Amino acid sequence: MSDENRGHGISNRPEVEEAGGTVIKPISGLQETVLMFCGNPVAVIGAVGITIVLVVSIFGPAVLGADPFEMVGAPLSEPFGEFLLGTDFLGRDVFAGIVYGARPTMLIAISSTLITVIVGLSIGAMSGFYGGWVDATLMRVTEFFQVLPSIVLAIVLVAVFEPGLPSIVFAIGITHWTSLARLTRAEFLKIKERELVLAQRAAGATNKRLIWFVILPNALPPLIISMTLTVGICILFEAALSFLGLNDPDIITWGLMIGLSRDFFFEAWWTVTFPGLAILLTVLCIALIGDGLNDALNPKLRQR
Repeated sequence: MSDENRGHGISNRPEVEEAGGTVIKPISGLQETVLMFCGNPVAVIGAVGITIVLVVSIFGPAVLGADPFEMVGAPLSEPFGEFLLGTDFLGRDVFAGIVYGARPTMLIAISSTLITVIVGLSIGAMSGFYGGWVDATLMRVTEFFQVLPSIVLAIVLVAVFEPGLPSIVFAIGITHWTSLARLTRAEFLKIKERELVLAQRAAGATNKRLIWFVILPNALPPLIISMTLTVGICILFEAALSFLGLNDPDIITWGLMIGLSRDFFFEAWWTVTFPGLAILLTVLCIALIGDGLNDALNPKLRQR
């Protein structure tokens, strides 16, 4: 597939005429990607799982109509009885907590990933495109953030801005952009010397157009995979911060549920296990989607 065709998402397979005069037209790169992704059972399972989590996070609280902080039964009631997943040490419904906790958990993960994408793409694109002192300066900044322990930096940032959703989102986003920035830089360094980019430059295209409308679309496949996996990383990081008590106690998340009930694990395993399973399955589904995208966006597999 040539650079020009890849840039426009068009397959280079010629039209084929079958017996009877039927002409098979080539399908677009986007259609190929969707077909390969849907043909991967593991990726489809991941997509269905994430869809369920998103539906629960959006509509679950309204459908359930319960208060996750309300003490509805005896403390530490076992699951699969009066309450589907039991109650915690205060008598709160664990199932209601998981349903209500899905929304802020996914909101934090997606918002943090958005910050990661904005910062990582911007720094990586400018570094790879301009090179020289711009590249050297931005890479030194990237390396500075990369060598800092991310959990320690996040704890400091949350402590400075006070625990809460905004500070959690900012702390996670600002500590996870470095890998995306380095990947973006590598892709820009590779693509900016291709004939398509050189032709656009010779035609008078501005640097802004070259960066965002010529090079970036051609660099997207590996970046999309990295962005997808970042969502799962942000979910785990939010759980770690909430486990340490660095989140708003008035907003329930899966990580907060685990953190509040960690002292009761041996006498009430369900209070920790079920929120942990929610995190595990969600991150696993995201990883399956990332693996499916990796196969679907691989040009060698698509040509096969």
